[in-house]
Amino acid sequence: MELTQLLNSVHAIQVIGQVQRKDVASIVYDSRKVKKNSIFVAVKGFNTDGHKFILDAINKGALAVVLEDNNAVPEDIFLRQGSAKVLVNDSRIALAELSNYFFKEPSNKLKLIGITGTNGKTTTSYFVKSILETAGYNTGLTGTISNYIGSEKLNSTLTTPESNDMNELLLEMFNRGCGYAVMEASSHSLVLKRTYNLNFAAAVFTNITSDHLDFHENFENYLGAKKILFDSLSQSAYGVYNSDDKSSKMLIKDSKAKLFSYGTTSDADFILKDIQYDMNGTSFIIKRNGVEYPASTSLVGEFNAYNAGAAFAVSVLLGVKEDKAVEGIKNTKQVSGRFEIIGEGSKKVIIDYSHTADSLEKTLQAIKEIVKDKNPVYTVFGCGGNRDKSKRPVMGKIAAVYSKKAFVTSDNPRLENPLEIIEDIKKGITSDNFEVIADRERAIKKAIEDSEDNAVILVAGKGHESYQEIKGVRKHFSDQEVARKYL
Repeated sequence: MELTQLLNSVHAIQVIGQVQRKDVASIVYDSRKVKKNSIFVAVKGFNTDGHKFILDAINKGALAVVLEDNNAVPEDIFLRQGSAKVLVNDSRIALAELSNYFFKEPSNKLKLIGITGTNGKTTTSYFVKSILETAGYNTGLTGTISNYIGSEKLNSTLTTPESNDMNELLLEMFNRGCGYAVMEASSHSLVLKRTYNLNFAAAVFTNITSDHLDFHENFENYLGAKKILFDSLSQSAYGVYNSDDKSSKMLIKDSKAKLFSYGTTSDADFILKDIQYDMNGTSFIIKRNGVEYPASTSLVGEFNAYNAGAAFAVSVLLGVKEDKAVEGIKNTKQVSGRFEIIGEGSKKVIIDYSHTADSLEKTLQAIKEIVKDKNPVYTVFGCGGNRDKSKRPVMGKIAAVYSKKAFVTSDNPRLENPLEIIEDIKKGITSDNFEVIADRERAIKKAIEDSEDNAVILVAGKGHESYQEIKGVRKHFSDQEVARKYL
């Protein structure tokens, strides 16, 4: 595709220099990936500013540079090097516009389903994928754990990829026969316009609780970020929301989509009732238009009935038969690190990604509901560094209240001092039923070895992650591997 054609897709303030009639090789925001005839989009990121690398991009043969800082590089450099300077108001929007057009508007070619919320995005996306595949549709997925094109698993570094990576992935899904794509839409990605210009056939809202306030600063901004997805829906799209979440009314109020609710109240469009669960799975009934559909899943917990109910609702609205949706829920396999039960004997370890106060409390409530005071419950957990600090004491209080003993340890301290994070957690604990062991492996080992033979040990916070990030360096670490080692 020629540069002249592509630039027509961007709302540019000004174009200076030579707009060559050459085919564009790629669109990149990382100057290290620039090659001859690339378009480089200078994006202001968290840790660095892409405008600093414009000269590198020009020297590597970039056909054009898209930027929002008009004074980043003198104009004569562009003129001398034969590279076009494209000035825009927002580089991230320009990146999305260029990528959408360069990759042939892929979200118009398949049915794209976006899922947002604090908790349950990943599991809900896996339920949806399973339902669609059970109904006979080849389906792609992008999310926290992995990306998939059909059954092929791809690595995932971001919950929601940047707009150029996303559009390229969606086109590849379409070219390989996918009729649907399921996407986790994180609050960061929505604010950072990674989903801008995408055409969603449907969107799902799971729930919202305090999280990511290091980025969003307050709850209102966080909710506003989630709202972006529903505000972007067209009149022909479906919006599915959790009516049991008190924030849902605010989230959907400006949406033009056809809106449907799911939840336990009698006025929900998809009513969840008779939810029961044990260590073997969860059963429940979904009632729609007066008809009841019994459903079951090997995934454990009331929250998984909600996740499955959301997936049922969006799939049925998009044309899947109810019986196929129920079958797809049953076919959904264990999602890595989501209430994942390890242990052949009476002692069980549960690995869960619960890294917010709400998710930790709901996970511990589910465990307590299952064991009925017959089994002692222990919790091993920490909090991530360089993230929302307000949740740390709250999570400390929850872990101590619901556990016979809590082991406070490290999660991903990142660039923070692990002991300072632990001190923040301890501020919320008013009892003495806890122990601090900063080394995560030692904490898991001690919880397993010191607990009774019939104990249930929750190892929370990291879930599927196979690394631990300390002082900015990631080293291999798996809660699952450590649990199996000491069990």
